[in-house]
Amino acid sequence: MTSTTVAIPSTATRASTKQLATRSTADDLKALPGVLKSEWIKISSLRANKAILGLTAVVGGFVAWAVATLVTDEVQTISEVFIFSTVLTAVFASVAGVLLFSSEAQHGTLATALTAQSARWVIVAAKTTMAIAFGLVLGAAGMVASFGGALLGGLELGSTSMMVTTTLWGLLFTALSAVLGLGIGMIVRHSSGAISTLLVWGLVVENLLTLFLSERISRFLPFVAGNNLLGIEGEGAFAESAATALTRAQDALVFGGYTAVALAVGTILLYRRDTN
Repeated sequence: MTSTTVAIPSTATRASTKQLATRSTADDLKALPGVLKSEWIKISSLRANKAILGLTAVVGGFVAWAVATLVTDEVQTISEVFIFSTVLTAVFASVAGVLLFSSEAQHGTLATALTAQSARWVIVAAKTTMAIAFGLVLGAAGMVASFGGALLGGLELGSTSMMVTTTLWGLLFTALSAVLGLGIGMIVRHSSGAISTLLVWGLVVENLLTLFLSERISRFLPFVAGNNLLGIEGEGAFAESAATALTRAQDALVFGGYTAVALAVGTILLYRRDTN
């Protein structure tokens, strides 16, 4: 009669088979440069972003040139006019931010990205960094083009004492606008829907609300606060009396707060939703 010996796994062996693969925060941080490189390739190769950059420069130059040649009832200088087109540049930056996420969600490449990098906060951090960088590029391109357009229009340079400060606030506005667009894109996940929401709210709804709400309330609307970072005096979204006007730092906190909320909600939904 043949006996059979059965090997019984030791306690250590059984425990080791139950161990799950873990990923530390350090591992996630090590993966961040690679994800940033991937996001850079995406944003630089997307034709829509190239079109947005070109459109920003064209619109910036045209707006400044048109103001220089057509507005004759008041004295204008380059130091005042070069920032005007940044209102539109911020809109373009928001659209670019939307496309940074929604284009992947719509075309099915988001699932692949999340499979390659399962730490979703790393992807959010990389996309946020790229949104800020592209927003800064758009802001700079718009202001440089506006400077050239105003110069071609025959304007004098004017006082340059506040140009650097105004430029920095304008760059902050366009950078935050791109991140706001990213957050809305993460929430809506559809390019047309997210872009339509942004444009209707920023260009229509807020302008209507400023007609019916008191300035003490309307000054806290997102794009009213954002536009007031530029220091432009005018009607509609820029109309504020000295008694109710917020400082630029306060306007930045208001607009930045909306941006942070949109990005936070989008991040939570990214964690809770299916990849497809």
